[in-house]
Amino acid sequence: MNCSATAAHKIAAAFGPEELAAYPNVDGVAAFVHGTGCGMAGADEGFGALQRVMWGFAKHPNVAAVLMVGLGCEVNQIDWLLEAYGIEKGPRFQAMNIQDVAGLRKTVELGIDKVRAMLPLANEARRKPCPASELMVALQCGGSDAWSGITANPAFGHACDLLVAQGGTGVLAETPEIYGAEHLLTRRAVTPEVGQRLVDRILWWEDYTARNKGSMDNNPSPGNKKGGLTTILDKSLGAAAKGGTTPLTGVYKYAEPVTAPGFAFMDSPGYDPASVTGQIASGCNLVVFTTGRGSAAGYKPSPCIKVATNAELYQRMPEDMDINAGQIITEGVAVEEIGREICDILLRVASGEVTKSEAQGLGDYEFAPWQIGAVM
Repeated sequence: MNCSATAAHKIAAAFGPEELAAYPNVDGVAAFVHGTGCGMAGADEGFGALQRVMWGFAKHPNVAAVLMVGLGCEVNQIDWLLEAYGIEKGPRFQAMNIQDVAGLRKTVELGIDKVRAMLPLANEARRKPCPASELMVALQCGGSDAWSGITANPAFGHACDLLVAQGGTGVLAETPEIYGAEHLLTRRAVTPEVGQRLVDRILWWEDYTARNKGSMDNNPSPGNKKGGLTTILDKSLGAAAKGGTTPLTGVYKYAEPVTAPGFAFMDSPGYDPASVTGQIASGCNLVVFTTGRGSAAGYKPSPCIKVATNAELYQRMPEDMDINAGQIITEGVAVEEIGREICDILLRVASGEVTKSEAQGLGDYEFAPWQIGAVM
């Protein structure tokens, strides 16, 4: 919870390049801290979402070992999480509370010792051949512009189709940003029940925004408008293109584990860090992020691949963009060709190639669980 965030940061900061050099199969020690965990009801939607996020990150395939740190008196009790999900403590999973350990300094010291003992175990990981069906990719966009629905998103949709054809999974999210285009997804549902689940999430959002005196058509953002998007329908039609053309196999709540392969939808806000946090908790081990205005973000523990919608952005932010989908406009490159390029980089990154955001060390501050409900 938020009151243990400093302790978590101090523990992670203790492990620098010199010590980690002894563990070549460990990418690093990361602190995933957030601003909630207390001042909330212990049985509402927000509490359930936070617990799903914590459990999702704890069991994520890209996470080798976990130390969970709390204060001790918060609503989001660690012991409740362990009980709810049947988690047992062991060499790779440890937990502690500041109040039980008797203070911040002792907590940090004990935490450093616990992580240090985990490092040799984490270093036992070895790469081995895996099928593409093991990949679950977060389909994400942010800072969209008028080119998003013409270049990067359709190309990414084709890449999603190629991945699904190999038995992999693509997870679309950001419910407010498919608003007005949901019919394009429901008509692809494998069963009426799957389609109804998406309709139910839309109805939930209409109620949620109304009771909070908001509106579902509050998009596009100022940056979107500068990029040429004028209405939420413009934005939603472009955003939905990331999902390709294959059947919709499942609709999931925020951070709920995605269990069926293929093209899926996970409910989330349009706020990118909160949305990606939920997708990673749902099991996504790679993120592809299309952008037209520019984005400087990474999402540990899942590598993030950036796709520029226009060549001007790709040239302006070369250290942040991995793929230039603007070639579709400037050079007449086929949408399908860029889609194959995206699919190829998915396989390369899954095999160890470093993305632009990873190379810059991004991903330590984008963990943002969706805070739903009243702060009390």
